[in-house]
Amino acid sequence: MEPQRVECIERSMEYPLQFLCRGLRTVGLVLLYYCFSIGITFYNKWLLKEFHFPLFMTLVHLMIIFILAAVTRTLMQCWTGKPRVVLGWSQYLTKAAPTALATALDIGLSNWSFLFITISLYTMTKSSAVLFILFFSLVFKLEEKNPCLIVVVVLIASGLFMFTFESTQFNVEGFVLVLLASFIGGIRWTLTQILLQKAELGLQNPVDTMYHLQPLMFVGLFPLFLYNEGLSLCLSEKLFRVSELPSLLHSLLTLSAGGALAFGLGFSEFLLVSKTSSLTLSISGIFKEVCTLLLAAHLMGDEMSVLNWLGFAVCLSGISLHVGLKACHSRGKAGQVRLQSLKNSSSDILPLLRRDGCSEEEEEEDHDEDH
Repeated sequence: MEPQRVECIERSMEYPLQFLCRGLRTVGLVLLYYCFSIGITFYNKWLLKEFHFPLFMTLVHLMIIFILAAVTRTLMQCWTGKPRVVLGWSQYLTKAAPTALATALDIGLSNWSFLFITISLYTMTKSSAVLFILFFSLVFKLEEKNPCLIVVVVLIASGLFMFTFESTQFNVEGFVLVLLASFIGGIRWTLTQILLQKAELGLQNPVDTMYHLQPLMFVGLFPLFLYNEGLSLCLSEKLFRVSELPSLLHSLLTLSAGGALAFGLGFSEFLLVSKTSSLTLSISGIFKEVCTLLLAAHLMGDEMSVLNWLGFAVCLSGISLHVGLKACHSRGKAGQVRLQSLKNSSSDILPLLRRDGCSEEEEEEDHDEDH
C-alpha cells in the first residue's frame, strides 16, 4: 500500500504542473499570434502613409512568403526525411486557383483600404467577414441552419452600423474597399476550408498551403496592380527613380519585413490551432480586436465616440455568440460520433480485447497499473 500511496502523491503533484505548463504554452502561443497579427496591421498602416502603392506592397509580401515557405519546406524535408507534397498541374489549377484568387483580392483590397481609413474603422469593418463566411458556409452546406444564426447576423450588422454612424473619421471609399474585401474574404475562407478538408491533396500544413497558393495569388493580383499602380510606380522616386542606393535598400527592406510578418502570422495561427484548438484561435481573435482598437486609439489617435464603442461591443457579442454556437455544435457532433463508434465496436472488438474471466473494471485497473 505504501508504494501505491507514494505513486498517488506523485501523480497528484504532476497534474497541477502539467496544467501550469499547458497554460503557459497557450498564453505564449496567443501572445506570439497577437504580435504577428496586430504587428502586420500597424505595419501596413505605417508603411502606406509614405509608400502609396498597397498592391505592389502586397505582391512583394507574396514573393517573400513564397521564398520563406520554400525554405521551410526544404528544412522540414531534411529534418523528417519525408518528401513534401507537390500538386499536379490539373489539381493546382482547378482546386487551388479559386482559393488563391479570392485570397489575393481579399488581402490586396484590405491593404488598399489603409490609404483611406483608420485602423479602428478597418478592424471593425473587417469583423463583418464573419457574416459573409457564415453566408457562404450555408451556401456550400458547410454550416447547418440554426435559428440562432439570425441573432448573430443582427448583432454584427447592427454593431457595424452603430460603429460607422456619425463617425468623424469615416471615409466612403475606404469603407467600400474593406467591406468588399470582407465579402471576398467570406468566399476565401469557405474555399480554404474546402481545400484543407480534401485529404487527398495533402495541404493540411499551412507551409505547404502557402507554398502552393502564393504564385497563383501573385498572378491573380498582378493585372490589378498594373492597371492601378503600374505607371505611377514607374514614375515614383520611392523605388524605380530613386537617386540613392541607401534609399532603395531601405524601401526594399521595409517591404520585405511585411512579408516576414505575414509568414509568421500564418505559422503562428497553425501552431496555436495544432497545440490548442480552433476555438482558442477564435476566442483569441475576439480579444485581439479589442487590443487593436485600444492600441489604435492610443498610438494612432483614432477617435471613437461612446456610440462607436457600444457598436463594437454589440458586434463582438455577435461574434462571440457565433463562436459559442460552433463550439457547442462541434462538441455535440464529436459526442455523437464517439457514441456511434462505441456502438459499432462494442459487440465486435471489445470482447476480443478482453481476457477470459476478467471483467471490464479489473481490466481498467490493470491498465492503470501498467501505466
